[in-house]
Amino acid sequence: MSARHVVVVMGVSGIGKSTVGALLAEEVGVPYAEADAFHPEANIAKMSSGVPLNDADRMPWLDAIGAWAAGRAGRGGVVSCSALKRAYRDRLRAAAPGLFFVHLAADRSLIAERLSHRRDHFMPEALLDSQYADLQPLQADERGVTIDVTAAPETVAAEAAAALSAYENTEESTETSHGSH
Repeated sequence: MSARHVVVVMGVSGIGKSTVGALLAEEVGVPYAEADAFHPEANIAKMSSGVPLNDADRMPWLDAIGAWAAGRAGRGGVVSCSALKRAYRDRLRAAAPGLFFVHLAADRSLIAERLSHRRDHFMPEALLDSQYADLQPLQADERGVTIDVTAAPETVAAEAAAALSAYENTEESTETSHGSH
């Protein structure tokens, strides 16, 4: 299977976006991009010091991710991005309208436990509460799926691939039926 859509694997820090995103990209045969690579140095410095980013900090980062996604339109790709607020997802969709979101979800306690074992990452556990406070789950009018991450990453990625495939097959059959009238 090779996906036609660009997938944004979203959720709070420590939820498994990078791990699941890379596995998903491999499973559907498309390139993977790590959202952290799109952050300007100033953002990394701010988060490293325990200060949450504000919306103004995030805009150039979201625009860079949106540009990458737009460049993959019709060819597929997977990118990890927290995309916690609807406004952030709207900004990404403005750059790349066909995005499909995979929202990785779990209880705060599980993610706090994961973060406590994390090494060599600039996002401290202290910012987790601010992430959960900002989190706005996918809404009914947003293309995507929410997946609980208590299962193994390979299982989560397989579930995401199945949801993407079902979406793409439904979209394809809708386009076919509209085109034949």
